[in-house]
Amino acid sequence: MPAFRYLVGAVFSLAAAVSQAADPDQAIRATLSKLQPDLPIEAIAESPMTGLFQVHLTGGRLIYASGDGQYLLQGNLYQFKDGNAVNLTEKAASKGIAKLIDAIPQSEMVVFAPKQPKTYITVFTDTDCGYCQKLHSEVPELNRLGVEVRYVAFPRQGEGSHGYNGLVSVWCAKDRQQAMNKAKSREELPPGKCDNPVMKQYEIGQMVGVNGTPAIVLANGQLIPGYQPAPQLAKIALEAK
Repeated sequence: MPAFRYLVGAVFSLAAAVSQAADPDQAIRATLSKLQPDLPIEAIAESPMTGLFQVHLTGGRLIYASGDGQYLLQGNLYQFKDGNAVNLTEKAASKGIAKLIDAIPQSEMVVFAPKQPKTYITVFTDTDCGYCQKLHSEVPELNRLGVEVRYVAFPRQGEGSHGYNGLVSVWCAKDRQQAMNKAKSREELPPGKCDNPVMKQYEIGQMVGVNGTPAIVLANGQLIPGYQPAPQLAKIALEAK
């Protein structure tokens, strides 16, 4: 995930004038607007740690701030309870990711579903990606284990690349499943011409932190970067439903 432009270190100290706002929400927003006016803030709320506020950004990302807006930090917040460490940041981020992914219509995906799915995964894919092709060869096994596979597009080299053209061909095909099978077998497809969601899905992937393929999102929003063998992937997918 590209580094935020407003983060040059773990902590920032800003001008005292910003801290004059009495309301933490206003103070934090004032700070962030100075650092990055177009920052996509969804909500600001108290974090589980006293005195620390969490800023929810579009795509599930979180940063933390002091109530006066003078200090910001980026990182994971853990809670130690009963001898275990729980990553609270990851849990909150997963909820935001799940919300964004679940808003993508299935009609805009390429779906491989078993007759009786037990859970599902959403896979950001590039037809030119070797590990994407390997994962695709194991889709029948994932289906057999009860995991529905929902593909969304993520052309790693961006618009106009060979991978982008391949994904457009898949999404514009009359039979998307058949086209995906061919593309993942390194078969060249006819050029695709239609209104398609390839770049929209690419942008969603960037928002949730995808920077390579395959990137797998479990039903609970947990993001798993990279290939996982079918038995292992099915196990964690079923645990996350």
